[in-house]
Amino acid sequence: MPRTNGGIIGKRNLTSFGKCTVTVKTSSGNICAQPATRVIQATIVAGGASGGSNQGEGTGAGGGGAGGLKTFPSIDAGAPGTIPVVVGGGGALACGPSQRQGNPGNTSSAGSACTTGGGGGGAPHPGTPASLDGIPGGSGGGSAASCTVGTGISGQGNNGGVGQAAGPNTCGGGGGGGAGAVGGNASAYPGGSAGAGGAGTNISPLYPGTSLPNSGVYAGGGGGATFCRNPGTNCAGAGGPGGGGAGGKGAQVGTAGTANTGGGGGGAGGQIPNAGSGRNSGAGGSGIVIVKELNKASGVWNLKSQLRARQQGTWPDGTIALGQNFHYLVVAGGGGGASGTYAGGGGGAGGHRSSFPSGTKLNLDSGVYCVTVGGGGAKGTKGSDSVFSTITSTGGGKANSGSGGSGGGANSVGATGVANSGGAGNTPPVSPSQGNPGGNNAKPGPNTGGFGGSGGGGAGGAGGAAPNAPGGGPGPGGAGGSGTANSITGCSVTRAGGGGGGGFCGGSPTPNNGGAAGPGGGGVGGASGSGKPVGAAGTVNTGGGGGGPGKCNPSADGKAGGSGIVVVRAPSARTFVVTPCTNSTSTHPGGDKIATFTVSGTLTIS
Repeated sequence: MPRTNGGIIGKRNLTSFGKCTVTVKTSSGNICAQPATRVIQATIVAGGASGGSNQGEGTGAGGGGAGGLKTFPSIDAGAPGTIPVVVGGGGALACGPSQRQGNPGNTSSAGSACTTGGGGGGAPHPGTPASLDGIPGGSGGGSAASCTVGTGISGQGNNGGVGQAAGPNTCGGGGGGGAGAVGGNASAYPGGSAGAGGAGTNISPLYPGTSLPNSGVYAGGGGGATFCRNPGTNCAGAGGPGGGGAGGKGAQVGTAGTANTGGGGGGAGGQIPNAGSGRNSGAGGSGIVIVKELNKASGVWNLKSQLRARQQGTWPDGTIALGQNFHYLVVAGGGGGASGTYAGGGGGAGGHRSSFPSGTKLNLDSGVYCVTVGGGGAKGTKGSDSVFSTITSTGGGKANSGSGGSGGGANSVGATGVANSGGAGNTPPVSPSQGNPGGNNAKPGPNTGGFGGSGGGGAGGAGGAAPNAPGGGPGPGGAGGSGTANSITGCSVTRAGGGGGGGFCGGSPTPNNGGAAGPGGGGVGGASGSGKPVGAAGTVNTGGGGGGPGKCNPSADGKAGGSGIVVVRAPSARTFVVTPCTNSTSTHPGGDKIATFTVSGTLTIS
C-alpha cells in the first residue's frame, strides 16, 4: 500500500504553512487562504433561536437557546485556495397573539465542520401540549410554565431553564441555554423572576492579538419573560453574557439576540391583556466563524517527505501573520556632486518614501527582514538604493543631469553656451513621488542664466537653476532643492535635501558663491576662486545630495552624497530586535515600537 506518513504506514500526515492567519467571518462566503494552508482551527458559532411568543396568558415565555459553539482544533482545509464558510442566521421572532415556540437558529460551518442552531423558547398555554415545549438545539430553549425544557448538544451548548408556575398570573419563563451554562430557572412569586439566559463562552484566549466582535464572548442564551405584577420590579430574565437578549416584562416584547454572537432572543411578556406587538419574542442573533490557518508539521517524517513538503511550500518555518500594519520611512543615499573643478552641479537627494502619518502602511508577518540602507554616492556617482520589505527608494542622481530618486543638477554650460537639463526625479516612478528633478542650466545671457552649476533636486522641491548674473556673465551656483519633514520617530526631521551647485569665477558683486544647501541634509556648493570654500558633502543618514565644485579653485572637487536611513514603526504589541547593534530600537511615548536603521542589517518582528 502507498506510504503517506513519511515512510511509515498509518495515519496520513498533513503539513500546513498558514502563518497563523486569523480571519473573522460575519457573513457567509469563502476565505481566501494562504497558498500553503492545509489545516485550520475554527471556532464556529451557529445562529441563536428566538424566544417564545405570548397570548397574554398571565405567564412569560421561555428564552431562545444560543447557537451551538464549538472550537475544532484541526480541520483539513481541503483544496488549496479557498475555505467555504457559512454563517447561520438567527431564528426569526415568534409573532403573537398566538402562543408560538421560538424559531430555531441556523447552522454555521467552516469547511467540513459545523454547529447546530439554537433551540426556540417554549410558549405559555393552558394545559400541557408538548408542541409548545422548549426546543432542542445547539443550546436548548427555556420552557414556559408546566413545559419541558429544550436540550442542548453536548460540546456545543446546554439545556434551557425551567419555567415557574406558582399561582395565577405569577409565572415566569426559563432562560435559554448558553454555550457556557444552563439557562436559569424561573423562581416563584412573590419576589420571583424569570430565568436568565445561560452564559456564553469567551474564546478570545484562542486568538491572541485579534480584535473580535463582542470582545470574543459568544452564544449567550435569551432571557425568560414574566407576567410580573409589581411594575417597579425588574423581574424579567436577563440575557446571557455573549449576546443573549433579555426577556419581556408585562407587556414588553422580548429583546433580540446580538448580531454575530449566536445569542438567543428573549421571550415575550405575559401581561393580560397584552395586545399587538407586546406579544412578540426577540429574534435570535446571527452566528460567527473565526478561522486560524495553522502552521503544522506533526507526525513522523523521513527526509524525502520533509524535503517534498518544503519544495511545495507547505512546511512551516514559524512565520505568523500578525494582522497588523506597520509605518515605514525609507530614504536612499544621496547622489554625489560633479567631479572636477569646473562649476559643477549638485547631487540629487536620495528617494524619500514614507507611509507616515497617513499613507498606505505595510502588512507584515512575523519573521526576519533584511534592511538595506543605501550609501551616499561618491563625487560624480549616483547614490545607492535603500530597501525594506516591498519598499525601494532609489538613490539620488549624480550631478551633471543624472536621474534618480531626485535628479542631479546640471553642470555649467561653460564656453559652449549649450543649455543643460537637470536629471529627472522620481525615477523609476512611484506614487506618492519619491523626489524631484535637478535644476536646469540655460545659455548665459541677460535675463537667462549664469555660468554656475545648478542645484540637485530634493524630496520637497526641484533643484534651483544657476541664477543670472549682471550682464549675463559668470554667476553663483543654484540652490539645492528642499527636503521633506517627517515625524515617524516622534520628532520632526527634514531629510533628502539636494546639493548646491558650484559657483563660476569672475563677475561682481559676489557671483562666485556656491549654491545654498537644500534643507534636509544637502551639501552647500563650492565657491569659485582660489582659497574659497570648497563645498560640503551631504549629511550622513539624511540622503542629502553632495555639493558641486566651484571653478577657478585648485582645491575644489565634488562632494559625496549623504547615506540614507530606514525607520519602521509598529503597534505596541509587537517586539523588535535589530542587528547590528549600530541600529537601535525605542518606544514612542504613545506606546508604538520604533526601529531605526542607520546601516544595513536585519529586523526581527514578533
